[in-house]
Amino acid sequence: MASGIFAVLDDIAALMDDVAVASKLATRKTAGILGDDLAVNAEKATGFLATREIPVLWAITKGSFINKLIIVPIALILNAIFPIAIKYILILGGFYLAYEGVEKIVHYLFHRKKEGHEVIQKNVEQGEIAENAKIKSAITTDFILSVEIVIIALGTVLDQSLPIQILTVSVVAIIATIGVYGIVALIVRMDDMGYSLIKRSNDKGFAAKFGHALVKLLPLVIKSLGVIGTIALLMVSGDIFVHNIDYLHHMLPSLPGIVKSIAAAIVGGLLALGLVTVGKALFGKKDKAHA
Repeated sequence: MASGIFAVLDDIAALMDDVAVASKLATRKTAGILGDDLAVNAEKATGFLATREIPVLWAITKGSFINKLIIVPIALILNAIFPIAIKYILILGGFYLAYEGVEKIVHYLFHRKKEGHEVIQKNVEQGEIAENAKIKSAITTDFILSVEIVIIALGTVLDQSLPIQILTVSVVAIIATIGVYGIVALIVRMDDMGYSLIKRSNDKGFAAKFGHALVKLLPLVIKSLGVIGTIALLMVSGDIFVHNIDYLHHMLPSLPGIVKSIAAAIVGGLLALGLVTVGKALFGKKDKAHA
């Protein structure tokens, strides 16, 4: 009886050791996409009132956990019964990310900047609606990025047993969510940490100087994240296109990979933006006709 229990414990220990090794490899493979995930979601989690930052971030984090709970079992099932579907899901997700990135660029280049009173009026009228829309957009983007993280993690353990696949992908999914949104929380609360240091030190000494630096650094970090997040969206979507569409993969082999990825993302994003614009115009006309 005792020997049987020890044998089971030994098997569990061996399984956990295999999972630890596989998880380390999978995390290393997904490091790039995790960095992109951080940049994208940090940019999306900023721009709120200080009192709303943590509630908004918590809402996005809960959405991210739900995304993983949906994606992980579906990815495992599809990989077992219909693996080709994963490829097309990734490509569709790539179009969404490319659309988000290109839409940001088009908005920056061609939309008229609003004056102060217009911004205030918009915030008053659309405060809660705008917040909910931004949360929804962040969770949707997280879903697409989570699909790629899970697929890449699964790809590192395809030759392993099903228990190792399940545990490894689950561990990577949890690390991705906690790690990314933990760092995002630190970023969006930089100014509060700075003010706290200034207050505790009576605005004297190294702590006060460090606090002032954090306060001054936050706007620069947020602006940088806006740019980095947009580039990350294009790079991730472009990599999805290049690695999953054979024509693009073999096209212009002498062209640097990053240039090919960005170009593919911009073209895909413009196509998606065009379709969305036409769709809005058609539905807009229909709505006016019913009015």
